[in-house]
Amino acid sequence: MEITNKGSVNLKEKKEAGPLMNEKIRAPRLQLIAEDGRNIGIVTRGEALRLAQEASLDLVLIAEEGREGVPVAKVMDFGKSLYEKKKKAHEAKKHQKVIQIKEVKMAPKIGEHDFQTKMRQAIDFLKDGKRVKITLFFKGRENATKMERGTELFEKIQSTFEAADLLKNLGQEPDTRMGSLWSRVYFLKNVK
Repeated sequence: MEITNKGSVNLKEKKEAGPLMNEKIRAPRLQLIAEDGRNIGIVTRGEALRLAQEASLDLVLIAEEGREGVPVAKVMDFGKSLYEKKKKAHEAKKHQKVIQIKEVKMAPKIGEHDFQTKMRQAIDFLKDGKRVKITLFFKGRENATKMERGTELFEKIQSTFEAADLLKNLGQEPDTRMGSLWSRVYFLKNVK
């Protein structure tokens, strides 16, 4: 790829980023594979190009070096192959499941009403099938009592989930402790 003095890329060379096709293949001999997948064998470049043109298809370089040390090329409709590959990738993306993690942050000095509001949000997120990351953040001197207050708050969170009848299906990932933060991820098992 050629870069001009302004940093832009030459578009002619950018389009050539795909596999080598037709006349751009410079190897004198090729291992040729027909459109139906049958191995034709080692042929000259001219013969391979002629066979591809007779079939009104493209000659596409598949591998730089095959078993016999000769480049491997296939006679195929490259545009159709590219379209099918994009379509397959789109279908795979459509069927994949995206896991959403919602974060709820609270300090150990949180008021009761604020705690209940945050827990109501967390329960709604869990019922919607999302994962909930509850993060406790400690400031200044609160770090000295981090273990006691953090354990207390997580026990209170567990009892809130129990009161909401979520405990039997509730799963959790291992805790994460980084500096003044303590996080735990909760999720509901068998949610459709």
